[in-house]
Amino acid sequence: MNARHIPNIITVCRILLVYPVIRLLLAGRFDWALALFVVAGLSDAVDGFLAKYFHWQSRLGSYLDPLADKLLLISSYVALAWLGLIPSWLTVLVVLRDVVIFGGAVAYYFLLRPFVGQPLLISKVNTLFQLLLVFAVMVKYGVMPLSDTLITALVLLVTLTTLASGAMYVYIWGTSYYRETHAS
Repeated sequence: MNARHIPNIITVCRILLVYPVIRLLLAGRFDWALALFVVAGLSDAVDGFLAKYFHWQSRLGSYLDPLADKLLLISSYVALAWLGLIPSWLTVLVVLRDVVIFGGAVAYYFLLRPFVGQPLLISKVNTLFQLLLVFAVMVKYGVMPLSDTLITALVLLVTLTTLASGAMYVYIWGTSYYRETHAS
């Protein structure tokens, strides 16, 4: 094994944590699910640090890392909605945003060329609020009571940033597509 593969191995381990996190959520073991959720978050930070600091980035890692993040986040949203702890419509909105972004990237690729870009700031803020909501719900039901107002505020923030993020990607890709196909 080459040391440069360590970030990808950590990412694969994070993917493998998705199943136990979801099983624990569905079993009502929010405390243990929270512990594994935190481990997954820390592993994301560690693999990202190692990849950047030691220049161990790879094409495989560029696909695996966001896949691991999305699998954990989307699965958590589905499980929490299934349990009635977050609104089902919010889960649909979060999943729909990701489908629109993925579909837009695929369409852009096939219609023009690969789309090279970094995540937008609003998208990073959206991911932060999505993570905070999952974290807060696990804390509320597994560790200590939290205010319903806090959960409601996080639901609102996730809703607003999900809509804004999805709209920004559609706008950016749409205008980019328009410029490239209508350039003289």
